Amino acid sequence: MQINYKTKKLKKQLTSEREMLKAYGQRAKKLNQRLGELKAANNLKEISLIPPLRLHPYKGSRKGEWSIDIKDNWRILFVIDKPGSPENGKVSLDLGEITIIKITSIEDPH
Repeated sequence: MQINYKTKKLKKQLTSEREMLKAYGQRAKKLNQRLGELKAANNLKEISLIPPLRLHPYKGSRKGEWSIDIKDNWRILFVIDKPGSPENGKVSLDLGEITIIKITSIEDPH
């Protein structure tokens, strides 16, 4: 799957092991594993079939965002980076067709 990043700073933090360790500390190892799983997948459907990742869309003020688990309450938050992608729950998605995502943040959204 192709991964884009919301900011240059986020891209630097997630593509350099040193920067990842500096920014995310003890979560860096698991974060790196999750990014590897995202890159290795052909589409979002494959990600949905890996139970520990718990792929799920958000509702309410975060509608249009998705996340997968890293560890504990920490998540990789992303949006579907595809022209004409649905921003609301009214249009059904074929996860098998989603091959590009844009990571927006790494955070504890709770």
